[in-house]
Amino acid sequence: MTERGTLGVAVIGTGKMGADHVRRVHEVTSGARVSAVVDLDADRAKQVAARVDGCTAHTDMASAMAASDVDAVLIASSGPAHESALLLALEHDLPVLCEKPLTPDAASALRVLQAEQALGHRRVQVGFMRRFDAEYVKLKSCLDTGQLGRPLMLHNRHRNAASPPFFTSSMLISDSVAHETDVTRWLLGQEITAVTVLRPTPSANAPDGLQDPQFVVLETEGGALSDVEIFVNCGFGYQVQAEVVCERGTARIGDGHAMVTSMAGRWGGTIAQDFVERFADAYDREVQAWVDATRRGEVTGPSVWDGYAAAAVCEAGVRSLNDGGRVPVELVERPALYG
Repeated sequence: MTERGTLGVAVIGTGKMGADHVRRVHEVTSGARVSAVVDLDADRAKQVAARVDGCTAHTDMASAMAASDVDAVLIASSGPAHESALLLALEHDLPVLCEKPLTPDAASALRVLQAEQALGHRRVQVGFMRRFDAEYVKLKSCLDTGQLGRPLMLHNRHRNAASPPFFTSSMLISDSVAHETDVTRWLLGQEITAVTVLRPTPSANAPDGLQDPQFVVLETEGGALSDVEIFVNCGFGYQVQAEVVCERGTARIGDGHAMVTSMAGRWGGTIAQDFVERFADAYDREVQAWVDATRRGEVTGPSVWDGYAAAAVCEAGVRSLNDGGRVPVELVERPALYG
């Protein structure tokens, strides 16, 4: 490691998420520095690298991973590019924080799982940052005490002000509901066994051809139901909410009432406009936890198994969206490495 134990990190991908992680590691995270950035766009890579003293810019991730001052890798490129980056990092036996999705489909996620299993130890943490959000952590802690009794239902709402121009109907599942997939598995401690996607009349604000909103029902092995309202063109802001209904009570997060103002005959507050704003603290906590664990020689947080399971659930969800009906989720046997 560089600089008296400081973790040298190569950031793969310098788009919105990657550039934000470069800023985060450089300005917020302790115990790490950005030693390299990688992007196919050489000019963009150079512009981002120029913000950090001693950071090198690459268009080839192999050269970055082979650099002597790179101790770990943060993957923030597009989902389809994750598999090759993950497999190369595992070849180098480098610790990895990989933004979700692990990979876009179950087959490629399984290949990554098999590669890590062959290595014999965990190297990858998957970027399901909601596990580091203060409200979700509090909800998880509440459920783990058992004071509310057995969870019966989980209601999730996930809304964006507007979808990116490249968004497709299936991406509402694979890129957005992927978060609720992981949240459901994590909060309830159960695997998801089946998915049903219902298609209400599209909003007039949705681009032509985009099935938005969607209503997703997830069934778990313990008999609980988790539903997700995904609405990516709601128009008013970015909103994530969850309510768990248990045998002896309920618990709800995401109301966003940290501050309510009253003036001129009105009361109200503000609504975050995107995920970077809403989950800024969660991203900070996630990256710091990854750096701290890596420096201790450990791997914590969401695993490759979690990424694979989420990919399998989303794949079943896309099938339900396209073909209709209830689609079972098929998982391989969970390896002991992820026990």
